[in-house]
This record gives sequence, structure tokens and C-alpha cells, in this order.
Amino acid sequence: MERKKITPQDLLIKKEQGQKIVRVVCYDYPMALLADRAGVDSILVGDSVGMVVLGETSTVPITMEQMVHHCKAVMRAVKYALVIGDLPFLSYQTCIPDAIYNAGVLMKYGGVDAVKLEGGEEFAPTVEAIVKAGIPVVGHIGLTPQTISKLGGYKVQGTDIATARKLVKDAKALEAAGAFMLTLECVPDRVAELICKALTIPATGIGAGPYTDGQSLNVYDLLGIFERFTPKFVKKYANLSETILQALQQYKAEVEQGVFPGPEHTYHIEKKILDEVLEGK
Repeated sequence: MERKKITPQDLLIKKEQGQKIVRVVCYDYPMALLADRAGVDSILVGDSVGMVVLGETSTVPITMEQMVHHCKAVMRAVKYALVIGDLPFLSYQTCIPDAIYNAGVLMKYGGVDAVKLEGGEEFAPTVEAIVKAGIPVVGHIGLTPQTISKLGGYKVQGTDIATARKLVKDAKALEAAGAFMLTLECVPDRVAELICKALTIPATGIGAGPYTDGQSLNVYDLLGIFERFTPKFVKKYANLSETILQALQQYKAEVEQGVFPGPEHTYHIEKKILDEVLEGK
């Protein structure tokens, strides 16, 4: 059966049928090409590109221009997966008109299929306005990296009665505002299960246990490329950083020893042509 481009409606159907949604986070053409070929349902171009690719200490410094740049790279690779672009810090928090404009920029110039923003009930009016402008929105609650200073660091959210109830309330408010999917980050497994059962829209987890409507992992994490830190929820399916390091070390050694490039990597010229070149010096 020929694959087709995935839409928000397809993800809703997967939830209704009890099928898990598979999402990865990536930021570049080669990784997106492989993820799409692997058959993932969705790709998030996250503002985490600042930390994973650009070496920032948080997601806060990332700009709209940088997000558009990386979204365009991913979109050039993808044929089937639903691509979501992160709205970066201060692109939607200032006022609703700014939020609509920047969501439109990410869709028009970045080419993405949908946008994602962080925040709960307080951002429901913003989500509603963006959706009314014709732009699909994914909500993001739990650990929200753009407000990490306010949260007191990278830690699990919703571990007591008040905060767990707040997460459920936030999820319902975002659904009512028109979000077609939610991201639950660093939320206790049973709280995430409670949220998913309370919603008609799908909610995927990243560090939210096995009871969500799907899972999301960063490609650089699951391939073992990003080494600065590894969250508890990450499973490494490969250790490519070690493979890449060994390859680079071997390349260095072969260049220094004169082994590379060999004849098979070298362009040649016929001797008689070379002789004529030399004669004409």
C-alpha cells in the first residue's frame, strides 16, 4: 500500500483505534530524510536545536529566523510525516497578534504542517486564535523548557495533587481551544494516562511513561550522538558518537600515514595528455 502524507486527522484516527503515534525530534535534512523513510508519523523541529546542535545552554536564545531555517531543511526531506515547528521563546508570549503572525511565518516560510507552543490554560486563548487563523496547533505541558527558570530546573512535573490536577485542567483547556494534539513532557506515568483518557485528541509523551497515545524522542538522543547529558527517559538505540569518533580517528591516521586517498579515490589523467601539458610549460 502506497504511503500518503500524514495529517492531524490521521493522528486522531490512530488514537481512536488505539494505535501508538511515533514522533521524533530532528532539525536537519539528512536526519529528517532517514526518519521519514523509517515511517515515523510525525517530526518535531524543536527549539531544542539550540542545545543539541548549536551548543546553547537552554532553548531560550533560539530565534524565529533560526527556527524557519531548520524547518525549511527538514521540509525539503519529508514526504510523508507530519512536521511540527516549535514557536520559540517570546514569539507568542507577548500578545495574541504576535503569536498569530509568528505561527504564520513558521508555516509560510518554514513550510511546516503545524506549530507547537508551550503552556497550559493561560495560553488557551492564544491557541484558539492561532487555530482560528487556520494554523494547526500542538500544545505542550508538563516540563516546559522555555520556562525552566520558573520551574526550578529540569525535573518531573505533576507529582503532587495540586500540580497533577493543574495538568489535567491545562490539557482539557488546550483541547477546548482547538489544539489537535498535546505533548506531555516529564509527567508521572499514571498522570499522563489520566490526561490521555480525559481527552479525545491524542497526547504523546516524552518522559511520560507507556500509557500515552504515542512517544517522542530526539533523534540525536536515541542514536547516541548528543553526549552533554542523557535524560532518564531516553533509550539509546545506537551509540553513533563512538562510531563517528572512531571513523574520524581512522581518517586522521590514514591521511597522516599517506594511506588516504588511494587510487580508487583519485582522478587520473592519461599520460600522453600530461606529457603534452608538461611540454607546453
